[in-house]
Amino acid sequence: MARALISSDFPAQLTQGYRAFLDSRFPGERRRFEILAERGQSPEVMIIGCCDSRVSPEVIFDASPGEMFVVRNVANLVPPFETGGDYHGTSAALEFAVQALKVKHIVVLGHQSCGGIKAFANKADPLSPGDFIGSWMTLIAPAAERLDESLTDAQRTAADYVTRLELAAIELSLRNLLTFPCVRTLVERGQLALHGAYFGVANGVLMIRDPQTGAFAPAVEGSATSPGQAMRWS
Repeated sequence: MARALISSDFPAQLTQGYRAFLDSRFPGERRRFEILAERGQSPEVMIIGCCDSRVSPEVIFDASPGEMFVVRNVANLVPPFETGGDYHGTSAALEFAVQALKVKHIVVLGHQSCGGIKAFANKADPLSPGDFIGSWMTLIAPAAERLDESLTDAQRTAADYVTRLELAAIELSLRNLLTFPCVRTLVERGQLALHGAYFGVANGVLMIRDPQTGAFAPAVEGSATSPGQAMRWS
């Protein structure tokens, strides 16, 4: 009965995309794939991104196979370190990246128009009885509280409030990364660097967080609609 519920109608767009991959990209990178299969992966960068279909790290950073270790979840969140829960998908990926792959950089990649952040800000109704999104998004409550304390009443209702919350969530995830003992130890030793980044879906501008000021500025000079314009969460 369960087998009958699994469709055999594989999406045509995926088959067509795979054919294009076989005809164009794979021949040029075949040896790279063979080496990766023989020697395993050894990426220097881990990306913690959102599962939003518009924000693919491999596309944004024009990455080749084996260059980045990527984990994606709703709203690119990093939960704080804890061992009492039942499932730790993001934490497991983080553990593997740091302890096994020994990545040198971890990038928390947020983005414009994040549905999870917007749902939290608007106190959206659950999509199902399980309310999995709502439960997951409670992780950003500390970021929202800290943000609201720094804003005026007018700013809390302004059009850019969701953007501010998106940036604040990146800040929170960076702080949560440091609650993992293995991460904090390697950061303190200078063997691991943490980064915050924010991608503009509409304009393609990538903003990088300054660790000293907390401000986000364009990664490439002149790429922003207003050159040199910085963004802050508060």
